[in-house]
Order: sequence, then C-alpha cells, then structure tokens
Amino acid sequence: MFLIRQATLEDLPTLLKLAKMVHFLNLPADRDIIATKINRSRLSFAERQDDPRHRQFMFVLEDSETGNVIGTSAAISCISWKGWPHVFLEVKKRHFYSNDLQQGQSHVTLEFGTDESGPSEVGGLILAPGYRGHKEKLGSLLSLIRFHFIGLHKKWFAQRILAELMGPVTPDSRTLLWEYLGRRFINLSYQEADLFCQHSKEFMTNLWPRGEIFASILPPDARALIGKVGEETLAAKGMLDRQHFHVTTHVDPFDGGPYLEADRDSIPMVRDTKEYKLLAFAKRESGVMAFVSHSSKEHGFRAVRTRCQIRTGGVEISKAAADTIHAREGERVGVSFHAEHSSKSAAKGAAKGGEKIALINSGKSSDKSSGKASDKSSDKSASKSSRAGAGKKTRAAVSKGRKNSRGN
Repeated sequence: MFLIRQATLEDLPTLLKLAKMVHFLNLPADRDIIATKINRSRLSFAERQDDPRHRQFMFVLEDSETGNVIGTSAAISCISWKGWPHVFLEVKKRHFYSNDLQQGQSHVTLEFGTDESGPSEVGGLILAPGYRGHKEKLGSLLSLIRFHFIGLHKKWFAQRILAELMGPVTPDSRTLLWEYLGRRFINLSYQEADLFCQHSKEFMTNLWPRGEIFASILPPDARALIGKVGEETLAAKGMLDRQHFHVTTHVDPFDGGPYLEADRDSIPMVRDTKEYKLLAFAKRESGVMAFVSHSSKEHGFRAVRTRCQIRTGGVEISKAAADTIHAREGERVGVSFHAEHSSKSAAKGAAKGGEKIALINSGKSSDKSSGKASDKSSDKSASKSSRAGAGKKTRAAVSKGRKNSRGN
C-alpha cells in the first residue's frame, strides 16, 4: 500500500534528491528553500500559519512496505499579493492590412503583466524514476490528492486555481525563449532568474520593458516555444483538462509554458469530495475506489487510495487502510471517488438502505519522464448497483501517460 502524508523535516534529504532530478520553480534544488517550505507546510497543516499568504501544503508519497519517500506534490494557497506579484507574459495577436498591396499579416505579441489578486496554485509534482510506470498509477495519485485536499479545505484556497505547464527545456536546463528574449533585458541565466524569483520579483518588474514585443523578431526556434507544452508535459495537460482547467492567454516569462486556470468549485474532484463517518471495518477491500484521508494532531494528514463501501451513516474501509491513515471507528474521514471526471456516476448507483455502490476503476498505466515527473490518466468508469451474490464484475479501461507540472 502507498501512503500520502504531509512532508516533515526528516524528508528533507530525500526531497532534495528528488528536486535535483528536475527543474521546478515550486521545488528548487536548494536545501534552505526546501526546509523553509517544509516548515511553512507543517504550520499550514496544523492551522498555525500566522500569515495566510504563506499557506502551502507539501505532500509526500511513501511506500509503506519500505518506508521510503518516493514522490512529492504541493498545493499553494496564495501565490501573489500587493508587493509580491505573479508575473507572466500575455500573448496577443495583432492584425495588419495594406489596401495598396491587398494583403495583410498577423503577428503574435508578448506583453509583460502582473497579478496581485492572490490566486492559488497546484504544482511541484515529482515521482522517483524507479516508481514510474507502476501499476498503481502513482503519478496520478500524487496529482489528484491535491484536489482531494482542496475539496476538504476550500476556505484555505482562492476561487481561482492556477497550474503552470512547463515548456520545453534542454537537458542542461536552458530554454531558447529566455536566451533570445528574457536575457536581453535581464543578464541572468534561465536557472538563475527562475531561482531568484523565490526571493524577489522586483528585478522582473523593473527590468522587463513595458509594452508589446513582437514575437516575429525572435528566431523561429525561440518563437515556437511560446505557449508550447513540453512533450512530457502533454500528459499533465490531459489530466488538468479532465479536471476542468482551461488554457489562458498567459505564459511563463522564463520558459514560455502556458498557464492553465480553473474555478475551484468547478473542479470535479474538489466539488465531489466529502467527509463521512468511519463505520465498522470492512472484512475485505470492496466497493468504491476512492481517496480516503484522515487528519489528527498526532499524525497529521494521511491518505490512501483504497476501496470503500458507502453505507447509511458513513463508509467502511479495510482495517489495513484505516491503520495506515491512523483512523478509528467513529472518526471523520475525507472521501473522493477515484474518477477524474466526477463521482456523480457513483452517487447515481447508490441504493437506499445502505446498499453499496460499485464504482470500479482499474487499468494499466505508465509514468515516464526525461528529467521531469509526469502522469497521465484517461479513466473510464462504470457504476452498477450490485446485489448480494450477483458476482458480476465491471472493468474500467486503460490509462497511460506522464505528468509534469511545475506550478503543476
């Protein structure tokens, strides 16, 4: 069984190793920055973060058989405020026409912009290479747990949820867009500029020129990166699409990757996450495939993906799953049906009088990466009311892919 829990300072060495495998703004390979993020996360989970603008939640994925931390992801409550803007390039298209020549042209333009309205963001997903392609679809587990958590704590997150998809980056962590555009105004390498944004945005707001810049002045290879999603990041976009995210006109000024956005309450997994009372333990795993979580002062936030049975007055899960998240009978647990689209199909199959729902979601998957963690799932689900002794099985179809999201 795989456990998702909140990060602790004991995880710092492993998180640093994971961060060195990729280039993420939300998880730079810097020991002090990661330690600060873990401390902020610890206070946030404990509801002791004095400044709500600094609420961020770091999750780690643990192999319960070995105790090893094998992945991480994050949800950030607020990414901007007055004096600490979210920075982006707005992509526009300008059209020109000559009557004398009877012909026209269209040009893409880029304009530097800032946002201090305080949207939330999901990102920082990394999965250790040895666990990519696992039959348990661990990349999607790390990704979707963020929406499960947001669904349980909506008041901690803004109505707008952003996700940044990383643009194509070379193996040595360079990007032609920064070299031919950003570096013309800011004499820092791509990595240096991206890392410095952890401490200050002032250099961006003061050094980047105002007004529209015509992308046609850039070399074709650099121009082609504007709004482009890296090959290994396409999987992440597919998953976010299924959670009702949409592409905006904003791109990252460093690598040109697009920003996606969703209304918090329209995200299926956020909308359909609920709390239930934990009833008697099921004798065996059966019923609905779901994320089930529990929080306590002693053990913090812990979650597993397991099967549960919905009955009158609450849910039942196996004793093994309950022990993993340290939940006892009678306590409240969070539940999200494990279907990326919605749990409504499961609810329709619920029979009165506590008869269980059968929503089974299974299949193959592969999580791959070339220096970045990624996951993709294309889940088909079937829900069916079942009678005792019916013995019928429902098969769900195949998922395959990868996920990479920096802000994602």
